[in-house]
Amino acid sequence: MKNVTEVTTFVLKGFTDNLELQIIFFFLFLAIYLFTLIGNLGLIVLVIGDSRLHNPMYYFLSVLSSVDACYSSVITPNMLVDFLSKNKVISLLGCATQMFLATTFGTTECFLLAAMAYDRYVAIYNPLLYSVSMSPRVYVPLIIASYVSGILHACVHTVATFRLPFCASNEIRHVFCDIPPLLAIACSDTHTNQLLLFYFVGSIEMVTILIVLICYGFILLAILRMRSAEGRRKVFSTCGSHLTGVSVFYGTILFMYVRPSSSYALDHDMIVSMFYTIVIPMLNPIIYSLRNKDVKEAMKRVFGENGFINTVHFHTNY
Repeated sequence: MKNVTEVTTFVLKGFTDNLELQIIFFFLFLAIYLFTLIGNLGLIVLVIGDSRLHNPMYYFLSVLSSVDACYSSVITPNMLVDFLSKNKVISLLGCATQMFLATTFGTTECFLLAAMAYDRYVAIYNPLLYSVSMSPRVYVPLIIASYVSGILHACVHTVATFRLPFCASNEIRHVFCDIPPLLAIACSDTHTNQLLLFYFVGSIEMVTILIVLICYGFILLAILRMRSAEGRRKVFSTCGSHLTGVSVFYGTILFMYVRPSSSYALDHDMIVSMFYTIVIPMLNPIIYSLRNKDVKEAMKRVFGENGFINTVHFHTNY
């Protein structure tokens, strides 16, 4: 028998206890969150509203935007409330829900990025058969499989983490309920959880990265066969955005989760996790749209000609 009191609530310690800094962080992350919602929801509206964007590439992009908007919404609103509150408490159920949803959307994004690489490979390597090879019978199951994989992966870690007893401290040195800081305050052996984290996340990352590398290997072969410099430039423009998004997202996920538990430094990791949960969802609409000619033209058609769009078009045009 253990003479302990089971934890029913957690306290998210966040970045700092300094009130002035918390106010600054509140307005900073509020601006980031609003920009994230406007950018990602705006991209979804573009794809729905412009018939010229009704193809698998932009369907994948709109799904990615919806995942990013949800991903940020799981973390940021609660964090903004905590910045202005002395009582930074989150219930056990609320913490489990937040971790489940964050893991779901993060894993879903990994698989979506791999599916988008396959879509680009099909479009570039054999463009004449693109409409057949990427019909709704192909891209819809890929999207569904990405979500199902995310949900299953989140279930594994949520169940494994919240079966642990939390009886020592209920203070989480983080701004949201993430797996490593929760394992750090568990009062039992977390070796199995660390192995699950390492092998599951590592396997997902390795499989999806391998898919991306294989697809871009074939794309490179297709580029080398092209005689037109304009054709090569268009391919590089299309694929460059995706490669940038893949590199940034996968790199931070690998750094965060696929390493020995002894190397965790919670204060440093908190900044890294904020990058892939809050900053990357804000950057993705910029990465995927402002250097994309079709999207810029769709912005003009859907939202009309105005000074802002003309300015964006001028500064981002090649």
